[in-house]
Amino acid sequence: MWKVKRMNRARIIVLTIAIGAGGVAAYLASGSDSKAPAPAEPVVQLQTVDVLVAKADINLGQTVTPNDMIWQSWPASTASNAFIRRSDRPDATKEITGSIARSPFIAGEPIREPKLIKSNGSGFMAAILPQGMRAISTEISPETGAGGFILPNDHVDVILTRREKNPDPKASGDLVIPEIILSNVRVLAIDQAPKEKDGQNTVVGKTVTLELKPEQAPLLAAARQAGTLSLALRSIADVNQLEIADDRSRQRGNNINVVRYGVTNSTVVQK
Repeated sequence: MWKVKRMNRARIIVLTIAIGAGGVAAYLASGSDSKAPAPAEPVVQLQTVDVLVAKADINLGQTVTPNDMIWQSWPASTASNAFIRRSDRPDATKEITGSIARSPFIAGEPIREPKLIKSNGSGFMAAILPQGMRAISTEISPETGAGGFILPNDHVDVILTRREKNPDPKASGDLVIPEIILSNVRVLAIDQAPKEKDGQNTVVGKTVTLELKPEQAPLLAAARQAGTLSLALRSIADVNQLEIADDRSRQRGNNINVVRYGVTNSTVVQK
């Protein structure tokens, strides 16, 4: 019995030594076969420049403060010459502070000086009004102002609707004559808001201020006394459309051109 136990113990010892030797041999073999890691390729450094951008949204007519601007790194290859670079103008934030935004900026948009103007003590409306243009206001209502969907910086047609006595004694009711007196003019403000209020996409106001040429201003003033004025909202695609030299593209007389299915007919509106 004692001899059997002694033999089993000897076998266990031999087996343990064999396993240990095999592990050491495998470790040494793996270490000898391992290759040194390949050197990492050098990382190409992207050249950047610091560009002055809007820190938050800057609205039309807003006075720019230092808190509205921040320096941001831009790839040098994509930084336009129109952008303000810190390397060229390190004191740009001080120089621009107090300017008025002639056009809105969105957060992260590079600050460009053509979209800014120094007020020099004037009101914001006089500052954002382009040279040679006039600002004139007229009353509107939800019915005459496209239900409130006309916003500052939109473009509209101004329609005058007037009533005239029907020359035909047999006809009943007056003639209702609409005519476009101004075409593709820019809206500067609704009431006293030169921007959208609190992110709303509609502004229901009682007064609209339009940007007009000097010869258009008296035309609008006279039209206010002649009948009812309505605003027709233009598509954003029409903003740069060339208009007829004479903005008074009116339909004179009693006739109105009505287009149905591509065919133009002449008719008279009566009530």
